[in-house]
Formats: sequence, structure tokens, C-alpha cells
Amino acid sequence: MKNIFLSGCLLFCVSAAPALAEWGFSGGQTPNAFIQTGDMTLELQCDRLRFAPVGYADSEDIVKKQSLSIRFMKNGSTEVGSFQAGQGNATLRVVDNYPVEVVFQDSADYQFILDQIAANAVLNLSMADQDVSYGLFDLKGSGKAIRSLRSSCGSAPQTGNNTMEAPEGVVYCGGGQVKRQIEYLILDKADGEWDAIVTVNGNTTRAMTAYSYFGNAKPPQGFVVALLGEDRSEFLVFKDGNKNWLEYGDYQYNQCN
Repeated sequence: MKNIFLSGCLLFCVSAAPALAEWGFSGGQTPNAFIQTGDMTLELQCDRLRFAPVGYADSEDIVKKQSLSIRFMKNGSTEVGSFQAGQGNATLRVVDNYPVEVVFQDSADYQFILDQIAANAVLNLSMADQDVSYGLFDLKGSGKAIRSLRSSCGSAPQTGNNTMEAPEGVVYCGGGQVKRQIEYLILDKADGEWDAIVTVNGNTTRAMTAYSYFGNAKPPQGFVVALLGEDRSEFLVFKDGNKNWLEYGDYQYNQCN
């Protein structure tokens, strides 16, 4: 189950530091974003993750317990979110004689994990409900690698470029007393953390995408993506059959082109 919360300093039963290495991306038939150190590897594929801890005994322990705590930290000591992978939401097994593979039953859970990895500074893979860490990973550069992964896996529509030109595509119209016309565009090449642009009544702003529904276990019917504007605006995009709509503030905007 997903949890988003703020906590104080997290004390581990083992002394460890984040693995300092560069995040990379590999395309091909099995696209993956990865980080490697001398003794640990974390690989993020389209629908699963693979973790090779320091020792094979740790792999056996994770699979035997059928549980892995995936903790997201904004620095080396402050936890801001977590996901408990276990029998109720994932399959954990040893593959290729060593790494632990975690296959998620709900794609929204995995999208949540990717969002949090891209947004935070340190990832702690640990025993569920215990402060015993199997491994810590530095997340610097993970956002770029995850954007490449999503592009290759087809997790998001990829059109346009990284300029601030007005989007051309589905137009959403409606609102309350103030009528609005809204368009958005997912960029091929992100501008830092901003990988989308949104135009409201001709005014364009940068935005970042989120493919999980703000940490909720189950997104609403038809949810596609959340767009978090640089100006703190929030847009929720939906598609259900032939119906396209967008929610902004307290209003719904339906496709009008």
C-alpha cells in the first residue's frame, strides 16, 4: 500500500550510504533505466524492477519473506514516501540466479514508484516494517533516465519539441463563470523537470507530468495523467472510450475540437 508522509530522521540498523553512481538508460527490446555500483544494481524496466543486493543471502531473504519496503527520501535522513511490495500487490522472485525481480499487479503502483524515484534524492530498499536496509541508491539523474524509459515503453504520448509554442491537439473547453480553452503537450525533450506545456486561453506555462493519481491506490476511471504547472496549477486529464475531458480546479472541460 502506498503511503505519503513526512517523518524525522530515520535511523537504520545497519550503517550505509547511498550508492554514488550515474544513472543510465538502455533501449532495445527490453528498455531499462539503471544504476550500477561495484556490488549492487537496480534496474527499472517497463513494468517491473530488478534489484541485485550485495549478497545472494539478501535476495533469498527478500523472496522468502515476499516483502520489500521501497522508501523514498528527499535527503539522507528524511523519508517522504514509501511502497510496501508484497503478496497482495506484487510477485517477488529470484531471476538469472541472483537479482530479485518485483512484478507489480497494478501498473498504477509502478508508475507511482517511478514518479517518486524521479522526484527524490535517495532510494532505500529495506526489510518491510524494519529499519534494516538492503541497499541505498543515489537518485541524482534518475529523472532523465525514467523519462527515457517511459518514452520507450509508451507510457506517455510523445509529440512536439521542447519549445514554448502553443500545443496543437485536443482542445478542452468549458468552466464556470470564467470560460477557458485548455491544451497541453508532452515534450520529447524535457526542460529540466518540466516535460510538458499547458496553454490556458493563449497563456502557456511549463508543467511536469505524474502518471500516478497523487499516491492514491486506485485512480478514477479513465485517468491518464496529471499536469503540475510551474505556477502551481494542477490539471487532470481523462479519456474513457471516445470521451476526452480535463479537470482544472472545480471545473470539468470537455473536448471541443
